[in-house]
Amino acid sequence: MNWRTIIYVVLLVSLTVAKALPRTSRDVEGKKSIGQRFSQLHENNFKAIALIMFAQYVPGGTFGRAAGMAERVTALARSCAAAARDSPDCLQPLDRIFFDTICQEKNLPRIADCCAKEDPERNDCFLSLKNFSQGSIPPLGRPDAEAACRNYSQHQQPLTAYFTYEVSRKHPFLPAPTILSVALRYEEMMKRCCGGAEGPSQHLQECFRTQAPKVVKPVREDALRQEHTCGILKKFGERTLKALKLTQISQKFPKADFVTVHKLVTDVADMHKDCCRGDTLDCMRDREDILQYVCSNQHILSSKIQQCCEQPLLQRSECIIHVENDDKPADLSPHIREFIEDKGICERFAQEKDTHLARFLYEYSRRHPEFSAQMLLRIGKGYEDLLQECCKPGAPSGCRSRGEEELRKHIYETESVMRTSCDIYNEKGDYYFQNELLMSFTKKMPQLTSAELIKFTKEMTTIGSKCCQLGQDKLLPCAEENLDLVLGEICRRHLADPINPGVCRCCSSSYAFRRPCIGKLEVDESYVPLALTPGLFAFHGDLCTTEEEKLQHRKQEMLITLLKYKPQISPEQLGSVTAAFSAMRERCCGEANPEACFLKEGPELIKRSEKMLSA
Repeated sequence: MNWRTIIYVVLLVSLTVAKALPRTSRDVEGKKSIGQRFSQLHENNFKAIALIMFAQYVPGGTFGRAAGMAERVTALARSCAAAARDSPDCLQPLDRIFFDTICQEKNLPRIADCCAKEDPERNDCFLSLKNFSQGSIPPLGRPDAEAACRNYSQHQQPLTAYFTYEVSRKHPFLPAPTILSVALRYEEMMKRCCGGAEGPSQHLQECFRTQAPKVVKPVREDALRQEHTCGILKKFGERTLKALKLTQISQKFPKADFVTVHKLVTDVADMHKDCCRGDTLDCMRDREDILQYVCSNQHILSSKIQQCCEQPLLQRSECIIHVENDDKPADLSPHIREFIEDKGICERFAQEKDTHLARFLYEYSRRHPEFSAQMLLRIGKGYEDLLQECCKPGAPSGCRSRGEEELRKHIYETESVMRTSCDIYNEKGDYYFQNELLMSFTKKMPQLTSAELIKFTKEMTTIGSKCCQLGQDKLLPCAEENLDLVLGEICRRHLADPINPGVCRCCSSSYAFRRPCIGKLEVDESYVPLALTPGLFAFHGDLCTTEEEKLQHRKQEMLITLLKYKPQISPEQLGSVTAAFSAMRERCCGEANPEACFLKEGPELIKRSEKMLSA
């Protein structure tokens, strides 16, 4: 059975079986044994799941050792399925069997302390190793085309297994279904590119150049979304994550009643808790339970998900996430004034605060698919603040009525920010729009490296190209929700290596207000500007390259250095320095020896620029 078949069968069978896997060792009673699961999954499928688990839990090991452990667990399962099903080893919970197998290995990095513990502490210890290893392994790179095709023609199944292992150890929190779908895309790429391996090497290189991003990009995007969600849960807690999921599910399924939406929110939050802890088996089971519930209740949830639910489990989850929101009920009133005008509001708020706020957020979100989830959370926080103030004893009688005016003001401000950004993008295009962002973010966060600033602003520019072409009803969800991913990256970077007090405040105080908070940051007053040293501004012949992308990158690096040297530079001063630089570059690149010209003209430019900047 080849790996393509294995992956399909694993997803269609193992995720269903995963419901029965024990959440902890205490849950073993009444669950299926390892032998029963082996019989249902079949050998190759069982081994594929085992390989992923060992790669994720022991990322410092090797492919050979992970594959060897998978073989041993599979041999035990085969034995239990055949005749020894009443053996004590066959009745152990599956997670305990996996960890026992790891602990039987000698000289694996950092596992001795974990293996000295008893369950469930041992399980928690192994989960902590996932946290330790995250980010310590280099990311996936593009394979050497000719060598990859030679290996593929000789070792097709082991090569795909090795790729699965590499993805698993590099992304220890990535759910198994995602990894298996990536392995399937890898298999398809290898068949497409290596099918004509006898052809010219440049054809192979071109095939890999175009196909590799289709394999690697979804891994990065899925890993980023997973890390982003886990970052929200870790930093802001379960209540914030549930509020976020409440807005998103209410928008996706506006016909569903509050009780149904609330159940889904709770289930999804529980799933993320398991996935973010790294509990591979529980994460798989939770996801399948949710998909089964959603697809079994299409009639009360959405008319748009039928095609998703007809797909294999591999595609089903992604399909439902990306399917368009269902149509709003025809009889849904445009306003929810009862949350402001009803006389019993303050009493309900006092008695069941979270439920009342959740109902408000549900009702408002299902009516406004044109708003971003983050904006809806800000509206929910504004409503909470309004009630806290207006429900106090002695509050003026018309206190709550000002809520609508404040709401309109916030909506206008948010839409204005997005429209203004899109106007700039549409006027300037990618490169100059990114330069505008670089000027802003270098002043806000000068502690970031040039590479980091260019990376983050490049991602923001991509959001502009993606979202600014959409209509007003799609702009906000697209722009702010994608921007939220980039800001989440920045905040996780801050947690790993603090940037400055302003970023700390924005990343720590409120998830919903993170974007407007960072937007309002100005020049970081705590930053000590770079000193003007002989090597700070270096001009060389690479400035004469005809490759526009390389030249733009070099110019952006110099722009960042200039802003770190003079954070308070005015637009007029920047324009003067830029014009002087462009004139020097044009002059030197026209010389027979550009390097000698830059060596002579560069110091003169720096002197003239110093005078401009000190004026």
